[in-house]
Amino acid sequence: MSAVLVEDGPDKGAIWHFGEPNKEQKALVKGGGWADLSHRGVISISGKDRLTWLHALTTQHLEQLPVATWIDALILDPLGHVQDQLFLVDDGNTTWIHLEKERTRSVVDYLNQMKFMLKVEVTDNSDNYAVLRAPGKADRFGGPYALVPRSELKNTTEAFSKSHTQVGIWALEAERVAAQRARLLFETDHKSIPNELGFLNNAVHMNKGCYRGQETVAKVFNLGQPPRRLVLLHLDGSMVAMPEHGAKLFFEDKEVGYIGTMARHYELGPIALGVIRRTTPIDANLKSDNVSALQTIVKESN
Repeated sequence: MSAVLVEDGPDKGAIWHFGEPNKEQKALVKGGGWADLSHRGVISISGKDRLTWLHALTTQHLEQLPVATWIDALILDPLGHVQDQLFLVDDGNTTWIHLEKERTRSVVDYLNQMKFMLKVEVTDNSDNYAVLRAPGKADRFGGPYALVPRSELKNTTEAFSKSHTQVGIWALEAERVAAQRARLLFETDHKSIPNELGFLNNAVHMNKGCYRGQETVAKVFNLGQPPRRLVLLHLDGSMVAMPEHGAKLFFEDKEVGYIGTMARHYELGPIALGVIRRTTPIDANLKSDNVSALQTIVKESN
């Protein structure tokens, strides 16, 4: 069957599935799947100060980032709200970042404003380089990832397809939701802070120096009471129509949160990531668009 494309949202234009999403998910879980993520933005940062500079601007410890090691990081606003989610790798000369396409221009502009007298060069390389989800079992970032020049994209994808199955965004998002990984523009809103979304000790390094928004992260961490929490929702599989991104979540007719990403998983059935008020009972039976949902709290990594 020919590819079905994503019609709207941040993944618009990417392949949604090839007609057998369950088969694609199984291949992905076994490490035998790969995906074309060339719709994502790519930024390169060169110059000898690049890692110490990024270390100071983001939530991640990047000063001694090993070569060829992928890592994730956030950019926060002054109040500690999540502004951008970055996936980075360094090749010894350049740091490469892939991110949501619609955020590329804003991130490039912000980074250029913060250069001052440092030796760094920021370039939007989205037209020259592409990201692929390479074959292999999923890591904690949703990879493994491969960054390739677009001039080599056709040869690379053909080589992957000789021994692996190409999968679509459906399979990738089902894997992400089941793994309880929040994604910018899906689980985040204008009020999101890292403490709510499972980012601590992953995208947020808890033992590094100052960065913009750190005061909020530290304060909420020390209090141990973020206003909301990320949950994995198990939806009533008997319903045909499922809630979409942004659908409100209710407990006893009171609005308590929203659906971030909904997915149909080949083993777990219909699942979703939701963001709900911290005070909502753990055993609460939630509803969204008349679909019942039970929750599992997403815990921070140690």
